[in-house]
Amino acid sequence: MAKVSILMGSDSDLPIMVKAAKMLEEFGIEYEMKVISAHREPDVFVEYAKSAESRGIQVVIAGAGGAAHLPGMCAAMFPLPVIGVPIHTKTLSGVDSLYSIVQMPSGIPVATVAIDGAANAAILAAKMLSISDMELRKKLADYKEGLKDQVVAKDAKLGEIGYDAYLKQM
Repeated sequence: MAKVSILMGSDSDLPIMVKAAKMLEEFGIEYEMKVISAHREPDVFVEYAKSAESRGIQVVIAGAGGAAHLPGMCAAMFPLPVIGVPIHTKTLSGVDSLYSIVQMPSGIPVATVAIDGAANAAILAAKMLSISDMELRKKLADYKEGLKDQVVAKDAKLGEIGYDAYLKQM
């Protein structure tokens, strides 16, 4: 049964939101992924958000661009955590999305990650789920250790070949 729902208001958000899916897969977390527009099909959206908990969803990751109402509307109807992913836009580079998601009224919080930060949204969802799942917490610790190992390896390579050769390999 899916524990996380990945929502997006448009399929144009998919190239960003797939990063959340891949990260959840890395941690072995079941998810569902849907394109639902809060503006174009409000009745479908309301039914989805209201029924998510009864279907086993524990965290919603909602990506949205522009007016970016999807995460906030989700948080208004879904009683568990919602993580908003502001999507980059052509007109305002995603700042409009960021402001729309982060400026929620008192009582309706939406955890918000960086513009196009779907991978971090999935890591945050995993951390939320790991509160009651020690196996998942161990996977997160291993992931973090792997990040450290990557930096150590990059530093060693830089020291070995120098910055000029390193830049040419990037």
